[in-house]
Amino acid sequence: SIPKQAEGVEGSSVYLKAGDRYTVEDLLYGLMLRSGNDCAVSLALHCSDDIAVFSRKMNEISQKAGALQSNFQNPHGLPSQEHYTTARDLTAISCYAMQNPTFRKIVATPYYQPRQWQNKNKILTRYEGAVGIKTGYTKEAGRCLVSAAERDEMMLICTLLNCPTTYER
Repeated sequence: SIPKQAEGVEGSSVYLKAGDRYTVEDLLYGLMLRSGNDCAVSLALHCSDDIAVFSRKMNEISQKAGALQSNFQNPHGLPSQEHYTTARDLTAISCYAMQNPTFRKIVATPYYQPRQWQNKNKILTRYEGAVGIKTGYTKEAGRCLVSAAERDEMMLICTLLNCPTTYER
């Protein structure tokens, strides 16, 4: 059940309404394909009763993944005092996350039929071997992209921050 705190979250959204029922899988697809900040809040509150507690867990896991120059204060990445990361840390987190088969499946999905959500990540259709990962945008951070591609049994992950020509060659 979608909590009231997730309704009307600023930025990208899948327009969740308080009390609506979604599966965790639906919310994960909404988060990763559509950048649904409302999905991020719903999932965070599903895992923890408090965004601050969730953010502490998020920081612990990201440090375990090797992200040592990051501090997350919310689940969606919207600007917040003391919320920061680096390209290297996002790459480390992505390498860690890509070890999870469910995560890999979601970020490689061009279109999620049950909710008719198109993936915003154009790399999936523009680059041979692309397997994900995530787009992002805020005025403060600019256009961002963490992408992954696989060829000859080798995966490479590329992170671009504040890059207005994200998909240019």
